[in-house]
Amino acid sequence: MLKKIQRAVRAMLPASGEEALPEPLILSRDEHSISRRQISKHALTILYDLNKAGHEAYLVGGCIRDLLLGGHPKDFDVATDATPEQVLALFRRARIVGRRFRIVHVRFGREIIEVTTFRASHDDAGSDGRQTDEGMLLRDNVFGSLREDALRRDFTVNALYYTVDEFRVLDYTGGLQDLQARTLRIIGDPEQRYREDPVRMLRAIRFAAKLDFSIEAKTAAPMQALSEQLGQVAPARLFDEVLKLFLGGHGARVFELLQQYQLFAPLFPATAGALAAGDERGQRLIECALANTDQRIANDKPVTPAFLYASLIWPAYTAAQAIAERDGLPAWQARQRAGQIAIEQQQQSVSIPKRFSIPAREIWNLQHNLQVAKGKRAESLLGHPRFRAAYDFMLMREQAGETIERGSDFWTELQKHHPVPEYRDTKDAPRPRRRRRGGARRKPEAQ
Repeated sequence: MLKKIQRAVRAMLPASGEEALPEPLILSRDEHSISRRQISKHALTILYDLNKAGHEAYLVGGCIRDLLLGGHPKDFDVATDATPEQVLALFRRARIVGRRFRIVHVRFGREIIEVTTFRASHDDAGSDGRQTDEGMLLRDNVFGSLREDALRRDFTVNALYYTVDEFRVLDYTGGLQDLQARTLRIIGDPEQRYREDPVRMLRAIRFAAKLDFSIEAKTAAPMQALSEQLGQVAPARLFDEVLKLFLGGHGARVFELLQQYQLFAPLFPATAGALAAGDERGQRLIECALANTDQRIANDKPVTPAFLYASLIWPAYTAAQAIAERDGLPAWQARQRAGQIAIEQQQQSVSIPKRFSIPAREIWNLQHNLQVAKGKRAESLLGHPRFRAAYDFMLMREQAGETIERGSDFWTELQKHHPVPEYRDTKDAPRPRRRRRGGARRKPEAQ
């Protein structure tokens, strides 16, 4: 698949691949596998129109990476030397979005193409390139050249550019070599880049899981020491990042990598504490739930953040319940307090909208009801809007090794006589977090 790229890389790229190239490695049309037939016609229209107006324009980021890996990207992003205002003047259905990253969305029916202006280093940043005292970037709107833009991107494999000028691929950072080696390498000094935006550590985990890449040693080295930097990130932003991590079809591998690089605790501190205290069943339940979620996504079935969060916070919930019972609360009050405490603790690091936190608590509460309901009461529970989610959750608990005295077998048999639709709460269950054509999204960096 990458034979032509491999030959070009061996001939032209320095062996280390760690330093930015003084001149880009350029693959001509016959040295790469990208065809215009694989590219959105609207993205091509933007490239041609920007070129016609005298501007540089390139496809950049994840779409080029995935095309070179033989994938079929749904989203195509454009980088250009035109300012947002110049792009806005060229395209009728365009608007500028974002503050931290000013982006132009150009709409073609339901499809949106994101166009960004080349960015430069923020070292001499003024009002459009600000940092906190800890080095975290608040804004990044300092415009620059193509080479500067490549050096400002996050990982080398996301800093590849495609131009309709002779249909070439340009590489300033050694991304082609890393693509060949299936290695994820951050551009620049890892510690500095993570301090600028701690979410880059989560992006490294997500890309490594998605692409089945290894994380280069220097890229991984500062993660443990800088994990607390995630506390500077707004909980609402981390909610979006958690969904990207766990609802992208590779959640089980993401969980493994987050624990390996000690980045799970900053996201789910109470759960991490329970697991560290020896909650092996909680560990296995999360693993089972994420494997199940990955399989549902692979089968194009709906998934819901409510079930995801019910699983990820369950160890914290059971730990809080045990403490409440030791404090002398009746069992029903202990369950109520545990649910409240577990959600409140979680909200401090990663916010959870009520449309997901309330169903998660209902799933927990129903675990007790499923264990004690009999006769007509049992049949009435089949009509509960969260029954199927709670039943699936009970299956996960048993799969994780928990022995439930009156468990899923009873409810499995009951459903043979009273069928219940598969849990499909369309209001609370978005599809996996992929950007749909025609749908807007935050874009901190190339996807």
